[in-house]
Amino acid sequence: MAKFHTLTICLFVFLLLSCSKGFNTTTIAFGSCSHQFDSLQMWDNVIAHDPVAWIWLGDNIYGDTYDMDEMKAKYDMQKQRASYQRLLRKTKVFGIWDDHDYGINDGGSSYTMKDESKELLLDFLDIPENADVRRHSGAYQSYLIENQGLTIKLILLDTRYFRDSLNKNPQPPPVYLPRNDGTILGEAQWQWLEKELTNSTADIHVIGSSIQLISEEHGYEKWANFPNERKRFFDLIVKTKPKRLIILSGDRHIAEFSKIEPAGLGYPVYEFTSSGLTHTWSGERPEANKFRIGKLMVSKNFGIITINHNNNSININLTAYDDNNEKIGEVVAKF
Repeated sequence: MAKFHTLTICLFVFLLLSCSKGFNTTTIAFGSCSHQFDSLQMWDNVIAHDPVAWIWLGDNIYGDTYDMDEMKAKYDMQKQRASYQRLLRKTKVFGIWDDHDYGINDGGSSYTMKDESKELLLDFLDIPENADVRRHSGAYQSYLIENQGLTIKLILLDTRYFRDSLNKNPQPPPVYLPRNDGTILGEAQWQWLEKELTNSTADIHVIGSSIQLISEEHGYEKWANFPNERKRFFDLIVKTKPKRLIILSGDRHIAEFSKIEPAGLGYPVYEFTSSGLTHTWSGERPEANKFRIGKLMVSKNFGIITINHNNNSININLTAYDDNNEKIGEVVAKF
């Protein structure tokens, strides 16, 4: 009987190893909302996951100024942190801004220092002087991340530089009401985005938007404040049909997963919001999101995308971790 039990265990282990044989793992980390004055940072937790890339989703510092010397000093403080330097030595860093590193809370196209602020952002990210993003208005960028036979197209959208003014409700909540005219991306960025998605052969498409794209119901900044822009985004996705689309967002000082199934696309689109590298809500409170999968996570957090892949299969897990490097939420993305 003992011999049979031993043989059974050996067979199980053999099958397990056989099933996993040939799989590679690619890990991408991301997050947002990191105050440069906060000494309690999570960079060593991020490093422990051995990501091939780190993606900033905005509020990379809290600049909130028209003084670019002050802004640069805050970027320098963030960048010179020893734990962040360890991350820079181990992985490639990408990023886009949100409002506080743009320069003004909930700011848009009217911010007068946006070109000067853009250069400081790109310097912080070590963007080469000859890069395309240095030559056009706005900070939108795209990259191919290639690892062990897998190709990921990373598209970082600029939701600040071109965005028209918000329709503010004088008696919140909600803080902002929908505006049926106006733009978030601006026409040049829209045309660029369509070119990036059209006939893309990447295995996975990751689109970074500093503000939430799928969620509609809360009263703060989101794409749904410009419903025609949000509709245009999903119309473009249906038209171009990029494979395995994951949206990353920040801004909210919480973490959550959302999923939508646009008519005519044929597969779901997932959004992973990870926000609050150094701070989060003062306490839990209910917030509606009809697209949410699982729970709203109110704690300091960062996001991990784990991709197990071989020539025949790609499996994607989206996982939120807290400041103890403990898993607080996970979704298996099924396309």
